[in-house]
Amino acid sequence: MSLLVTGSIGIDTVRTPHGARQDCLGGSSVYFAMAASFFAPVRFLGVVGDDCPFDLQEFFRGRAVDLAGLEVRSGSKTFRWAGTYHDNMNDRTTDHVELNVLDEKPPRIPEAFKDSRYVFLANTNPSLQLELLDQLAEPTLVVADTMDLWINNAAEDLDRLIRRVNGLVLNDSEVKMLTGQNNLVAAARQVVDMGPDFVVVKKGEHGTFVASKDGSSFMLGAFPTEQVVDPTGAGDTFAGGMMGYLAAVDADYTQSLRQAVAYGTVTASLVIENFSLDRWRGADRSEIDQRLELLRTMTTF
Repeated sequence: MSLLVTGSIGIDTVRTPHGARQDCLGGSSVYFAMAASFFAPVRFLGVVGDDCPFDLQEFFRGRAVDLAGLEVRSGSKTFRWAGTYHDNMNDRTTDHVELNVLDEKPPRIPEAFKDSRYVFLANTNPSLQLELLDQLAEPTLVVADTMDLWINNAAEDLDRLIRRVNGLVLNDSEVKMLTGQNNLVAAARQVVDMGPDFVVVKKGEHGTFVASKDGSSFMLGAFPTEQVVDPTGAGDTFAGGMMGYLAAVDADYTQSLRQAVAYGTVTASLVIENFSLDRWRGADRSEIDQRLELLRTMTTF
């Protein structure tokens, strides 16, 4: 079923205890689209400047990713991000950010994309997420991601967005920041009370916690990856696996969400084993399915 993603396309510079990578492909929508394409066709919406060094047509060759929504904007510069991960690989420092094209108007959704039923609004300014949401017809499931920058600097727009989406994805520090609650469970419940049907709280190596409007909760540990090389994009990859699965089964998402979270978990466990998106070279769906079965055996008692 149709799955639309919109978010950033970036030029990343990453430093971790395992090395460094200069000017590599990144961005929330890129990580999401690659992960989701293992499960369902993806409609890709994004914008880069004319300085972008990456050929996304070539990068996604052989994947079910429709790039009709990719805009190369003349005279603009592509989003750039540089960051350093510390020894524990959970904490990182953002060394440099250039919003560039992300500080301009969002791309226009092609007419053929406006009937998308499954939509993921990857992390960007909530005012842009709202503007893009206004261009869609009648989506079945809309899920958004956000971060501390927008919680602190765009609270009003973020509040409007949260009231309009079915699901929200954010990490444990962000959900506490958003609500002012120090208890993660209470914080997640408060977010659900703000409007969405469910909230997915990412806890890094400690897994995921999900709270739903019907009062139910679900938690799942992270897949125990032995070698974490580069955690960049892990959250977007998680969201891609989760949303890709939901679009593929095209059923009541309240019944499929737990399985979707499990697929997101194991998909994210793969991408962190190498820099940028290099881990996906030569990878196939069978690797994801194998890890899902391993995760199932490790969490059943």
